[in-house]
Amino acid sequence: MTIPLLPCASIDEVAEFYVMLGFTITYRQYRPNAYLSVRREEINLHFFGIPGYEPERSYSSCLIQVEDPRELYEAFAHGMRAVYGQVLVSGLPRMTRPRRDGFLVVDPGGNWIRVMSAVREQEPRSSNGLTRALHNAEMLAGSHAAERQALKILERALVREVHASEEERATALEFRDELLERLGLRS
Repeated sequence: MTIPLLPCASIDEVAEFYVMLGFTITYRQYRPNAYLSVRREEINLHFFGIPGYEPERSYSSCLIQVEDPRELYEAFAHGMRAVYGQVLVSGLPRMTRPRRDGFLVVDPGGNWIRVMSAVREQEPRSSNGLTRALHNAEMLAGSHAAERQALKILERALVREVHASEEERATALEFRDELLERLGLRS
């Protein structure tokens, strides 16, 4: 078993966040060093506090593989809605809507928690331009927090790829709407 150890500014903020997502606190220590561990089913995450840590500048990340990412997303979304009245899609914390094989949670510590299907689908080599653009936009927005660049790529492809299927266009438009919301350009 491997358990990630992730930094944060406040173990209390992180604890509240993960309890909201349905995790249980399994250990909390304040002295001599701030430390927290949480668990939900087979998912274990550990956190250590760093005085002066800036979550916005974090590059910490971990990957969680589960059988059904959409099921876990719905559980997390339910917890967020109960506390915040909505799923937070921008700022800290936030959670992206699920894509083909997973979604992303960024916690109050700035840690990027990637939830992926244990069985990942590979991007087909023969995919059309819109599908490739969507994949690239998802990677930019999810891995690099480059929502503006992702939006540009997607909008160009939506104009250029007029022969894409209705399903591909609907998926691309849904992600475009999410990007606009994350950028604060649509509520």
